[in-house]
Parts: sequence; C-alpha cells; structure tokens
Amino acid sequence: MKTAVVLMAYGSPTRPEDIPAYFEDIRGGRPVRPEAVAELGERYRRIGGSSPLNEITERQRAALEHELGAPVYVGMKHWTPRIAEAADQALGEGAERIVGLVLAPHYSGISVGGYRDRLAEAVGDRAELVMIESWHDHRPLLDILADRIRATDAHVVFTAHSLPERILAEGDPYKDQLLETSRLVAERAGVETWSFAFQSASPTGEPWLGPDILDELERLHGEGVRKVLVAPVGFVSDHLEILWDLDIEGREKAAELGMELGRIESMNDDPAFIEALAGVVERAQAAEPARSGP
Repeated sequence: MKTAVVLMAYGSPTRPEDIPAYFEDIRGGRPVRPEAVAELGERYRRIGGSSPLNEITERQRAALEHELGAPVYVGMKHWTPRIAEAADQALGEGAERIVGLVLAPHYSGISVGGYRDRLAEAVGDRAELVMIESWHDHRPLLDILADRIRATDAHVVFTAHSLPERILAEGDPYKDQLLETSRLVAERAGVETWSFAFQSASPTGEPWLGPDILDELERLHGEGVRKVLVAPVGFVSDHLEILWDLDIEGREKAAELGMELGRIESMNDDPAFIEALAGVVERAQAAEPARSGP
C-alpha cells in the first residue's frame, strides 16, 4: 500500500500585506479590528518582518521525506498550502494511505482535533487515514529536549500555547500531557528546579489556562530566582510565539525584574528531531488505523 504523510502546521503570513487576510482566516472570516491588525503587524516587524515558520516547515518536510523514503506533503491550517490541498496532491500522486502528523506533540480537541477533522474531510473515503493524535511521550523527543536543559544552573520553566480554560471541564488531556512531558524531560536531564507556565493566550473574553509566563516570572522573582531557562515544549519550530512572546516580550519582562532569561534552541530541522518524527510516523503505521476507506 503506497503511503504518504501530510505534515500539518498552523501557517504564517508570508508578507506584511498578508496579515489582515491571515488574521481573518484565524477568526473564521470574521472582520478584525484595524488596531488588532496593526498590533500583530508590529510584532512581525519586530521579529524581522515575517515569521520563519513556513520556511522551517518546508525544510522539515523535505528532511522527513528523505528520512522515511516516502512522500511528505505540507498542509497549513491557516495559510497555503492548505491541508485539503496537501491531501489532494497526495491522493493525486497515488497515495492509498495517508498518515496525518501535526507539528504539535500534545493533543487537544481544539488544536490537533481541528487538524484531524480538516484532513479527514479532505481525504473522505478515497484512502485509509492514520491520524497521529499525540506524541508527547515519544522517547527520542524527550531525549532531545532533555539534552537542551541538562547541566543548566537556571530554574527551568516549561511552556506551551495556552488554550481556553473550558477544555479542562471537557476532559481534554492537553494540560496533563504537557505536564507529563515536562516531568519526563526534567527527570531525564536531572533537573530538579522547574515549573510550568502557559504563553500566547488570546484576548477572547474567556479565561485561558495559566499561569502566564510573564506572571510566572513575577512569582519566581518574588521567590528569589534570578536566572531562568525557558523550554517551550509545546512548540517544535521558531515562529511568532517563540520569537515575540519569549525572545522579546519575555526577555523585556525579565530585564524589568532584573532577571536573566534564556531559551533552549528550537528543534526546527535538527536531524535528531527529524529522526524522531520518522519514528512517530513508523510507529503509527504499525498501529490500528483511525479510519479506513472502502
């Protein structure tokens, strides 16, 4: 059976003039206030004009395709090429089984579940679909992250993108998986002084998971911590949430508090990470498919 992988990521605007359309896509076509667009544009300006996410995802795709020896296609949730376009291309080139892999190790119905629904709709009954729901405890991933914090003398703060707090009442495993990843990585690295915080919450008018990284820095400062290493385990690539939320906003907050803040290097297309991704795909193919075609 010919297998192809659809590698999925959030997507990012390519040029500053694409920001309004990108923002509207995130909001499901609803209009966006001009001041909100301007604020987002300023963040992109301060990280160099655009996010490297699309370019990094393409490098990951090419490296994973080489590692697997099977075709890999990129599908973006909020930019091009779209998830449906990636599925159509894979099927058009003869794929009989599609493996869906989101570049986010931790499952949430809001995040990974949304990617899964889009891919399943695009594939329909034209091929067998194997959807990778989570890989938060994949040992090679844990080893890579542990290597990045091992021997640090700083307090480690693990982070991930915040989501609306209501997911907890719905039994969503997102927070539990993040805490499990953090614990396992800390154990492997021999790090005893660590905590967890969320970042990148959106102002939607409802409570989001916390504590926020900026609040966590305040708390740690109050306890006498002066050196922090941030390990954003919920992200695998450099993009706006890393380059702005941590490298600019986080560092500015730390400087205000008189703290030293560092960040681990993102995995991006590190060969060890690509090998880990290949292992995730191979493990999924050996398991029961999530849904089969005729």
